[in-house]
Amino acid sequence: MSRLRITVAALSLALSAMAHQAYAGVEDKDVARMISLGGACVSCELSGRKLTGARFTGANYAKANLIGADLRGASFFGSDFTDADLSRADLRGAEMRGAKFVHAIFTDARLSGIESSGANFIGADLGRVDLSSSELHGASFQGANLERANLSSSELIGANLQGVNARGANFSSAELNASNLTGGIYERASFRDAEFTGTMLRGAIFNGADFAGADLSGANLGGADLSNARGLDQDQLDEACGDGGTRLPRGLSVRSCNVNVRVRVSSSFERAQAEAARAQVAAAARQAAPPRPPRPPRPPAPVKPVRELDN
Repeated sequence: MSRLRITVAALSLALSAMAHQAYAGVEDKDVARMISLGGACVSCELSGRKLTGARFTGANYAKANLIGADLRGASFFGSDFTDADLSRADLRGAEMRGAKFVHAIFTDARLSGIESSGANFIGADLGRVDLSSSELHGASFQGANLERANLSSSELIGANLQGVNARGANFSSAELNASNLTGGIYERASFRDAEFTGTMLRGAIFNGADFAGADLSGANLGGADLSNARGLDQDQLDEACGDGGTRLPRGLSVRSCNVNVRVRVSSSFERAQAEAARAQVAAAARQAAPPRPPRPPRPPAPVKPVRELDN
């Protein structure tokens, strides 16, 4: 058991003029009364601990063992949990603004309803994780494992999912507007009723993925493999664009992207929301625009007079 002691801030009394500091060791099984945890606790042992409502501010908990910890409602502001193990941890309703979970392990953890704008999950293992109904604006999942993860009804506006493994993941009713799904593997994933307004899907693989009811307005499908995708229809594809490398189910087609579509992943929810709104307005304007009138036929060319040949 580690002897490292952590400085924590105690709850302020209603009539106190100044807040005071309290101390607790990591050996303490129940630390639910902690309001703030700061400083460094690299590789510390906190598995199974009760940390409900804990507040991690500017803390360094890299490589910490938090397996099975109770972190419901906890706050992670600008803290570093690189390589930490949070397998089977309960983080429902937690806030992770600007926090760093690079290569962290969340296997079988519960993260439903979290708010993690701008959080960094690059290379993290989120296999089978419940992230349903979460706010993940501008979060980065680049290269992460999301196999069989549940992200249904989550908001991933402006998120970066480049190169993820999301086989069998559930994105039904998720908002993926202005996000980057480039090069990801989404085999057998569900995107039923999901929104992809202005989203980049270049080079991604969607074998067996379900797109029934999905909104693809302004989505870039260049080089994407949708040849075995389910639930796609021509009306959906008419709102998207692709290129010669786009693979579609037989009988469907997509117009060519005649402009360069760039996706910028923003950590600002307001900026990402504004970009998605502009993309939606542009798509609606294109749809509502009256068809161009046919061009009038060209007048026949004047008949050239026949020159008489001299005898």
